Amino acid sequence: MSESHGPHIPKDGEDSIFDKIVKREIPSTIVYEDDLVMAFRDIAPKAPTHILFIPKNRDGLTRMFVAEERHKAIFGHMLWAASEIARREGLAEGWRLVINDGPNGGQIVYHLHMHILGGQKLGDF
Repeated sequence: MSESHGPHIPKDGEDSIFDKIVKREIPSTIVYEDDLVMAFRDIAPKAPTHILFIPKNRDGLTRMFVAEERHKAIFGHMLWAASEIARREGLAEGWRLVINDGPNGGQIVYHLHMHILGGQKLGDF
């Protein structure tokens, strides 16, 4: 899911597009899944490998800025999952992990997610 469309902030009880992917209501190419996270290929990739991964239970995590102490475990798990996904994708030469947070950070889908970008030399940051 590329960050190129207008923002969508789910209202209380409303599913984000990523919630719908978790529920298999919207098709996606899933590359990793466990009890806590799901990873799938971006439909508008910015690199040869562009994978999004999300907590399967949003639990109020519309963005990183609103994270609470109770979310520490999922953040740690997501970082571990990123390294596992990078290994599975053969990104030993390097990759980038990105979180777009809030309107000035370029966030479009308000369900916390991380991007794994790789498969080529990435530009300077």
